[in-house]
Amino acid sequence: MPENTPHSPQRRPWENGWNPDTSRTPGTRRLWLAGALAVATVTACVAAMAVTGQTREQRATQPAAGASTDSGPGLLSFASPSASTPAPPKGRTSMASAAPATTDFPTPTHPADSRPTPAKSPAHHGSSPKPTADRRSVRSVNYPDRYWHVVGDYVKLDRPDSPSARRAATFELVKGLSDARCYSFATADGDYLRHRNFLLRAEHDDGSRLFEQDATFCPRTSPLAGATMLESVNYPGRFLRHQNFQLKLDPYQNTDLYRADSAFLLVDGLA
Repeated sequence: MPENTPHSPQRRPWENGWNPDTSRTPGTRRLWLAGALAVATVTACVAAMAVTGQTREQRATQPAAGASTDSGPGLLSFASPSASTPAPPKGRTSMASAAPATTDFPTPTHPADSRPTPAKSPAHHGSSPKPTADRRSVRSVNYPDRYWHVVGDYVKLDRPDSPSARRAATFELVKGLSDARCYSFATADGDYLRHRNFLLRAEHDDGSRLFEQDATFCPRTSPLAGATMLESVNYPGRFLRHQNFQLKLDPYQNTDLYRADSAFLLVDGLA
């Protein structure tokens, strides 16, 4: 009698009602899902690129920080200005405002259309000079016992304790050689005070335009009451000041020491 090995019953489609779909290629559903995902990814990328481009366009059309903006009729808006160093004092000069300074500066006596030529003082021959209305001495504010004093070729700040020293500390105040609204200082020997290498010195007028400019100084109202500051006509912003008792031309500095060193009083001539 033959042996029969039992086998598990096989499911037959007609027994459970399920039939395989033979009309569709195997794996088609996965292909559709992959295609849909690819389309969604491309759509998202296009949308992101459009948003990014619009944002860049908006940034490009926006004004830079600190620039004025005009949204039609109305007020202009500006950025707040930064703090700046105080400007040097102003006064009567071609480089300053038209309003004259409030300080009453001495008025030079020579006409504006001719170059003043100071006469040689008789003191050069040993006699005392006769004081005139336009003879001036220049006194320091922070060293009130010291005056401009010609020593050799240079101008120092000294105590004029002798007749010769008082004579060397007395100048004829004339209209500026380069600008008649400013000052030039003539010595008793016929020289002029001019700056060279930014040091004040007495030299003979050589007739050049450079000399005229170097020998012209414009008065400014000093922050110190009643005092005058003297600005170079060809180096605007540089003022005469004393340093180690030497007169020199220095750029304006917003310090109490500079303001004191550059403040002078134009007083009656000592000789």
